[in-house]
Amino acid sequence: MKGFLIALGSVAAVMIILAFTSVPFRIWYGMGVKKAGIHRPPDFIVVLGGGGMPSESGLMRTWYAARVAGYYHRAKVIVALPGNPSDSLSAINLMKAEIVNRGIAPRRIFLEDSGTNTRSQALCVFKSISNIEQRISNNEVAYHVSLLIITSPEHLYRAVLAFKKAGFLKVDGVPAFEQAIESSITFNGYLLGGRKFIPDIGTSIALRYQFWTQMNYELLVIREWVALGYYQLKGWI
Repeated sequence: MKGFLIALGSVAAVMIILAFTSVPFRIWYGMGVKKAGIHRPPDFIVVLGGGGMPSESGLMRTWYAARVAGYYHRAKVIVALPGNPSDSLSAINLMKAEIVNRGIAPRRIFLEDSGTNTRSQALCVFKSISNIEQRISNNEVAYHVSLLIITSPEHLYRAVLAFKKAGFLKVDGVPAFEQAIESSITFNGYLLGGRKFIPDIGTSIALRYQFWTQMNYELLVIREWVALGYYQLKGWI
């Protein structure tokens, strides 16, 4: 137990130290761009569901989906998220509605509500495309269909590999990166009043925001590394 606690404390200390650097962001960013890119016009834009709707991940992914679908106007959109398609208030229908609200015709959008993880979503999308494109048999999907996966940055690498393992040969990806504000958010605490003996941290962006942001990146990266390891062991990627 003593050894375990020492190891746990060492890991925590390393994480705290790294949170004062940009290393977690660089790793997270690298996971988002490693398989990113649009190398061909997509036949299908597959939006992987996030943490419900509305949610940060759900809104980010649908925003990117509508933007890309507006450019590739011949591509069909598949929203992949477990849910009840007959319920207009279910998360999967709310994601569709968000894409429609951003100018994409409802007839272009299809729902895939069966998959409950990335692997099963990839398999279900593979099977459903032959139903959408009836001229293409299930055995021909891999050779005739190009996909564009839209998901959160840390998830994109695993998602692209999972869809390729499911049988797709042409898979591109777009990471749903958020956009940081461009204005300065420093302040002078002494001008704002309050207790004078409390230190002013208004100019310390690292302490106010960067440390906590980097800690969040660390958690995202660790979780995704564990998922990648599991998928590798299962033979899903």
